[in-house]
Amino acid sequence: MQEQPTEANRLTRPVVLVWRGLGLLFVVIGFAGAVLPVLPTTPFMLLALWAFAKGSPALHAWLITHPNFGPPLQDWSHHGVIPVRAKTVALGVMSLSLAMTVYMDVASPAVLGLIILLMLVGAGFILTRPSKRPTE
Repeated sequence: MQEQPTEANRLTRPVVLVWRGLGLLFVVIGFAGAVLPVLPTTPFMLLALWAFAKGSPALHAWLITHPNFGPPLQDWSHHGVIPVRAKTVALGVMSLSLAMTVYMDVASPAVLGLIILLMLVGAGFILTRPSKRPTE
């Protein structure tokens, strides 16, 4: 029986190494976010999972089954779940960033409008994702 080709084994070796390197970089940043309160963990682990899916099935499997990081990654991958705490933090950081931008007066009205529009789109996306996995 012949193994089905995956995206990772159809890519050239340098491209695979780039995907693996990006995945490892995102894991390192994600681990730092686990101990630094100002740095988020989950977005970087999601990026790592995405990069590993392209460059290393073994590292992808390791990350998605990791005892600490695996469950939220599985919830997102399989159900599109963003937990309430993550939603609260994301929306809080977005609000604080917007308040600082307005207070420091560093953006022209057009740029400020674009920032607000993009933040509203991001907030809308976050708020429309489920907060819990569906009961099975």
